Parts: sequence; C-alpha cells; structure tokens
Amino acid sequence: MIVHSQQEAIKYMNNKGRAGKPFLFIINFGANIIHLYEPHEIDKTKLIYNLNGFTNNTCCRANIQPVEWQTEPIPFPVYEKAFNYVSNQIKAGNSYLLNLTFPTRITTNLTLESIFQAAKAPYKIWLKDEFVCFSPEIFVRIKDNCIRSFPMKGTIDASLPDAETQILSNKKEEAEHATIVDLIRNDLSRVASEVEVKRYRYLDRLITNRGELLQVSSEIEGKLPDNWKGSIGHILFELLPAGSISGAPKTKTLEIIEEAEIDSRGFYTGISGYFDGEQLDSTVLIRFIEQKGEQLLFRSGGGITAQSNVDKEYNELKQKVYVPIY
Repeated sequence: MIVHSQQEAIKYMNNKGRAGKPFLFIINFGANIIHLYEPHEIDKTKLIYNLNGFTNNTCCRANIQPVEWQTEPIPFPVYEKAFNYVSNQIKAGNSYLLNLTFPTRITTNLTLESIFQAAKAPYKIWLKDEFVCFSPEIFVRIKDNCIRSFPMKGTIDASLPDAETQILSNKKEEAEHATIVDLIRNDLSRVASEVEVKRYRYLDRLITNRGELLQVSSEIEGKLPDNWKGSIGHILFELLPAGSISGAPKTKTLEIIEEAEIDSRGFYTGISGYFDGEQLDSTVLIRFIEQKGEQLLFRSGGGITAQSNVDKEYNELKQKVYVPIY
C-alpha cells in the first residue's frame, strides 16, 4: 500500500480532478499519511468502502444477532486529568473549544469486516487489520460549483424526557455548536466565496445497538470557481483537519490536543472520500474501531468548552461507543 506525501497527494488529486478521473482518498488526522486509489486498483480483500453510495462492496448486508459488546473505557481519573489540563488552557485563552478523545477497549463477537457489512451508516470504510469506520458525519460535498459542510456537534440519549428540547436549549451545547459553525464558515471562506449558513442546528436521529441518539448538525455552503476540479487537492488540504474534531483557534488547539491525549489518533478523525469525475463526497472518520494486534479500540470524544462538566463529558465519551447494528 503506497503512502503519499501531502505534496504528492495534492498533485495527484488536482491531476485526476482536472482530467475528470475518479479516485478514493483516506487521510489521517495529521494529514501526513495519505492513501490514494483509482477504483480499479483496489483489492476488495484489503479495502471495502461505501461512501454514501460510492462503493466497491458486492456483499449483502450481514445480519448479526445478537451483538456481544463489552467496553472498558479509560479510568475516570485519567480522563479527569486531561480534562483539567484542557480546561486550564481554555481559561488561559489558548482555546475556546477543543475536541478531547480517548480509546475504549472493546470485546465483541464481531470482526471489523462483519461490522462493516452489518452497520447502518451513510459512510463506511474497512481497511484490513487496521480499522473500520461507520461515520454519520459529512466532511464536505462538492457539486455544481457548490461546496457544503455539515458539522456535527452535540449528542444526547434520545430516550431521555424531552431530549430534543434538552439538547437544543442547553447553553453549553449551543455555544459549542456556534463556535464550530463559525470555524467551518471561516474555513470554507479560505476556498470559496458567498459562504453562508443554510440550516442551523437541526437534529439527526441515530439508531445503535445501545439505543437511539440525537445529534445536532448545521449546513454551511459556499461557491467555488468553475475550474475547482483542478484544485481538489488544494481545497481539501486547506480545510484540514476538520474543525468539528479539532477546535478553535485551530493551530493552538491542535498543540493542546497533542499534549492532552494519551496517544496519536492515526486515521481516527481524519477524512475519507470519493471523487467520481464530476462531484466529490467525503466523511469525517468518527465512530471508529482500530485494531492493534488482537486488541480492538473504539475511539470517541467530545467538545470541551469553558462551560463543560467533567462528568457529563466523560459520559458522552462512553455513550458514543456503539455500533449502528439493529
């Protein structure tokens, strides 16, 4: 499997875009490990994808019942130490919002490939012996000279009384979402004109093996020049990393993340996508299970602001450890 440098990737993407030739891309969180493929090059025994309908998967959806699922999250004191460090950085004015993430050990009767086949999610990707991702979150979509982003920020157990009202009226969640929308709007302005918020704080319902969740998203769009296909590489890397899984201001917040988290994220919270010759669709690599030897690690997290409560944030991290199999 060839790993490309950022400059190689930009050149590759721009050339394919200019020529109208399809390609698949997988980019890690640090944007320094990049896999690029033409569709005919992909070995389905090593990589399977279904990115909102762009797919090389020919198997029927697996029906796995019941799902065995045990989790071992990091101890609360470990999370609390990182949370306190981030909170102090926020109080010092070094960040306004930071997405803090950790791995949770999981034990399951499922393989990564069977999770790919059984999971219900708009974006799925399986890389043999490395990871499976079943993401609900769009990174960017580009079609007809229009670029759209759909940041997802805010999660609640849908079974709670008045869950919709709770999540939409929560001041901490509202401030966190507003910060991310402003960040994404600013990011899109780096590559597009006429950037505006088309929909603000709408709800998506996610069904999982552990119950239903509500997640809050917004839609932001801008206009690209007619020749955008020849600049696909420049556009994507100008927007990385995704604001919803890093924070604001982005550069300083990334430095804090590196200090606060216990290990490298790898491909978790990177992006993957597909260009079909005319349009591009992509996802943020969240809802992510990584394989390390015989161990499976489910990576999850949430946004920390000045209004965050450590107990609630720790519970959100655990709440997101699920598979959308039902």
